[in-house]
Amino acid sequence: MKLATLKDGTRDGTLVVVNRELTQCIAVPDIAQTLQTALDNWQSVVSSLQGVYESLNQGNHAGAISFYSHECESPLPRAYHWADGSAYVNHVELVRRARGAEIPESFWSDPLMYQGGSDAFIGPTDDIPVESEDWGIDFEAEVAIITGDVPMGIKADHASDSICLLMLVNDVSLRGLIPAELGKGFGFYQSKPSSAFSPVAVTPDELEDAWSEGKLHLPLISNYNNEPFGCPNAGVDMTFSFPQLIAHAAKTRLLSAGTIIGSGTVSNKQGTDHGSAISEGGVGYSCIAEVRMIETIRDGKPSTSFMRYHDTINIEMRDEGGNTIFGAINQKIVPYGPILDQWFDELGSEKGA
Repeated sequence: MKLATLKDGTRDGTLVVVNRELTQCIAVPDIAQTLQTALDNWQSVVSSLQGVYESLNQGNHAGAISFYSHECESPLPRAYHWADGSAYVNHVELVRRARGAEIPESFWSDPLMYQGGSDAFIGPTDDIPVESEDWGIDFEAEVAIITGDVPMGIKADHASDSICLLMLVNDVSLRGLIPAELGKGFGFYQSKPSSAFSPVAVTPDELEDAWSEGKLHLPLISNYNNEPFGCPNAGVDMTFSFPQLIAHAAKTRLLSAGTIIGSGTVSNKQGTDHGSAISEGGVGYSCIAEVRMIETIRDGKPSTSFMRYHDTINIEMRDEGGNTIFGAINQKIVPYGPILDQWFDELGSEKGA
């Protein structure tokens, strides 16, 4: 089953069921007005949603309309909880190696994870506003899950059943702000602005054999400024599965329905110490930072710049037949200033009214 949220002028949008080809959709207010409402009542509504999905795929559902990704919010426009892991230790190794440090042995048995801002995600085709290019703008292509209610202390062996949906993520990072924040010893905040998710979220069964052992075994494709940048397989070199990430997140707290957990930047070793670019015959990378790390390891300093205004990033995953599964995250970096000026103008007008 495939679900999406259409923009409707409200904070949480309108839940729609989308057909397999991502060409048709239909709102289901009699079942659930929003995706969060559906997740809150998942066990009682999932069969009804599945029935609409099957009818839509057969072309038998009256009221269906054309589906367009640019009309979508992220599947959850806001969420109660967004936690991003770092399941691909190759990515962490590159970060450490670039500054001449080894990773602690515990990183292979205990996942890294941070809790990000989840009150306002960016739509999958919306621009990414950033105040300064000097902040080191980067994309991070990832896979994510959405859970139902998860009890505190759940073990990985029992966590798979709590996975309701999967989607893709662009976990936007401001690399230039990260060192000072981490140097304070209190984690990310300003360096992690709003993330964006794929237009569509899908149930695990929709992925068939590609979903195995809590991992999604398909290439995650990134095109940067319309050029191939990366296609690492999300199921390869994933040290921690999604059930393991759920168990880690729920060690000391319960997770409410609608919790999003990200995989971290998808990264493959490709049989080498650090992988290789698509232009060199490799599968490339899922963020600019990894390229800069490799340049630092090889050349002593990075030569690839971070994103600039008007740069674009496209993130997508296709099945073995070449069909898009989640739709594409397709975004452009834009200056933030004019939006801020407009907000102040509107605020002044309201006070003067």
